Amino acid sequence: MPASAAFSVLDLAPVLPVVVIDDAADAVPLARALVAGGLPAIEVTLRTAAALDAIRAIADGVPDAVVGAGTVISGQGVADAVAAGACFLVSPGWTERLLAAMRGAGVPFLPGVGTASEVVALLERGVTEMKFFPARAAGGTAYLKALAGPLPRARFCPTGGIGPRTAPEYLALPNVGCVGGSWMLPADALAAKDWARVETLAQEAAALRQG
Repeated sequence: MPASAAFSVLDLAPVLPVVVIDDAADAVPLARALVAGGLPAIEVTLRTAAALDAIRAIADGVPDAVVGAGTVISGQGVADAVAAGACFLVSPGWTERLLAAMRGAGVPFLPGVGTASEVVALLERGVTEMKFFPARAAGGTAYLKALAGPLPRARFCPTGGIGPRTAPEYLALPNVGCVGGSWMLPADALAAKDWARVETLAQEAAALRQG
C-alpha cells in the first residue's frame, strides 16, 4: 500500500483489474494472483454482499496489494469502503454530494465521466484524474483522443468494453494512465479457483505499455 494518500491510481500499473467477488474466501488468493502477475491495484466493485468483506480481507492479508472500491455511488458507500480498508475509490459517475464524500474520504478517487461537459465540470472543481465510462459505448479511443487537445489536464482510466486486443490502443493515448478491465478474471477460472491462470493472464496484462 502506498505510504501517501496522494498517490495516483493511474500510475500503479497499465491495467486496473475490476473484480466482482461473490465469496469473500476467494479474495485473498485472487488478490495474491493478481499481485504476483504484476497488477497490484485491485478494484473490488461494491456490487455483491461479499464486497466489503473482500476488501477487508485483501487489505489485511495481501500487503502488496493496493485495494480499492468500485461502483461507489453514495456517501454511505464511501464511508463503508474506507472503513473496510479501501485505499482508493472509483465511481461510474458523480454528483456534487458524491464528489464531496469522496473528497472527504482522504484517499484518491476516480469519479466517472462520459462527456466533455462532465470533464470540464470536474476540472473546474480541481479534479484532473477520472474514470471514462462506459468507454467503448461512450466513444472509445476516438472520443478520448478528441478530448486530449482542448482538455490536456484531464487524465483517464477508461473502463467498459476493453479487452487485451483494444487495451494497447487506449494506453497509447497521452491522456490515458491505465485501463480498467476484467479479462484477466475469466468466469471459468474463477469458478475453478484456477489462480495460476489468473496470474498468467495478469502477467500478460501487466506487460502492456504505453506508446
